[in-house]
This record gives sequence, structure tokens and C-alpha cells, in this order.
Amino acid sequence: MMRTINLKLQIGQRLLLDQLNWQIQPGQCWCIIGRNGAGKSTLLRTLAGLRQPDGGSVELGGKPLADWPLEALARERAFLPQARSDAFGYSVIETVLTARHPYHGDRYWEASDDHLAAHRALQAMEVDQLAARDVRTLSGGERQRVAIAALLAQDTSLLLLDEPANALDLAHQVSVMRLLARLCFDQRKTVVMVGHDLNLAHSVASHALLLMGDGRWQAGPVAEVMQAPILSRCLGHPIETVQHGRRTIYIPAEESE
Repeated sequence: MMRTINLKLQIGQRLLLDQLNWQIQPGQCWCIIGRNGAGKSTLLRTLAGLRQPDGGSVELGGKPLADWPLEALARERAFLPQARSDAFGYSVIETVLTARHPYHGDRYWEASDDHLAAHRALQAMEVDQLAARDVRTLSGGERQRVAIAALLAQDTSLLLLDEPANALDLAHQVSVMRLLARLCFDQRKTVVMVGHDLNLAHSVASHALLLMGDGRWQAGPVAEVMQAPILSRCLGHPIETVQHGRRTIYIPAEESE
């Protein structure tokens, strides 16, 4: 699906990530974890082809990202940024339909298959009743669900999401995470997401990539990587775990005096 080869990322003179050799396989759900400023969003933008690496390379389907035509790349990967700005008064349905442009070819207008994909995505995110609303009138949580609906309507095999649970209430946080897990399990789609909620991440992710913020990293199945001592070092704060049935719950521990 996707791999990085000796990937290096930096901001100015600050090294974020060094020698990242990482493979992402179909059906996997990865969560990228790290402190603020550790390079999570920078990495995700690099994987999406929106930022050039400072060293090394990223390959999708065995081909460097730079060799992909933009339209073909847009049919393979979808990207949800952390924030967005709605400058124009598009309706919700128009906003989601823009995600179908990579499939238009020489067509200018959307066809029935585009409208079907858009409405199915809105239904999946429980915002189909907002289809005619101006996106600028939506709440933060509603706008986030519309953005995820557009991601679903794009219908790619690889989904890159920067904090998908941002602005969502608890019920929708859980439903979005379950939806992403189902896409991986049932449709063999691949998800790579940035998240700060360890419990949400652990509930759906199959693998985790930890960014230490100084070039170091650790990647692997959640059972190996999302352990309290490792997470404590990564996040700069002691973490404790509690077992509740089959669930592992992560709790910030009190720091010793």
C-alpha cells in the first residue's frame, strides 16, 4: 500500500523525524501519537503528497508519490486536514460532491453515481438532513462530520485523517472510530490517523506510530507499542493503564513530587 524509505522531516533546524522506514498494509488502521509539535501533521501532509520530504522518500503502490499524476493520486488517497476555512457559501451536498471530481474525467457536471456516493456518505455520518444547509452555518461538530463524509465519498483505498474526532461529541467520536474500523475490516481500506485520545485510538487501531519529537520513532502493533512506559516517554507524562474486561484504559498518572 504505502511505505516510507529513510524518511526525514524537519522544521527549520529542528529535526522531527529521521530514518523512518515504515510500511502500511491494506486493512491496517494506524494511529500516529506524539506530543504537540512532534511532527504528526507534518508527517501526514507528507504522506498525502502535500509536502516534500527533507530526506528519503514516500511510495504508494510501489511508485514514488512524485511520479503519480494528481488526478490518479486523488483516486488512491484522501486527506482530512486538521482545520479548514469555508470562504464560500456552498451547500453541504455541494461540498461533499467536490470530493468526486477525481472521477469526472472529461465531464464537467456530476453524474448520478456521484450523487449516490455523496448521499451515502452523508447518511453514514448522520448529516444527510443537512444536505441543503450552507456549510458556514454549521456547528464545528457538524462541519467535521461533513468533512469526513467528503472523505468517504472520495472512495479511496487509503484514508489520511488529522484528528478526525476533533470537535465531535462523545457519541459521534465513538461512531466515527467504529466506522473507520469497519472500513479497514470489511472493505480492506487503510486508515492512518492522528489522535490525542489514547483510549479512542486503542479501541480501533491495529497499529501505532509513536513520534518522540527529536527524530526518534517507534512503530508496531498496538499491543507492542501502546504500553504505558513507552507512551510515558513519548508524551512526556507518566501514563497508567487499567484493565476493564477486555479493554485497556489509559490514565494520566500523578507525577511524583
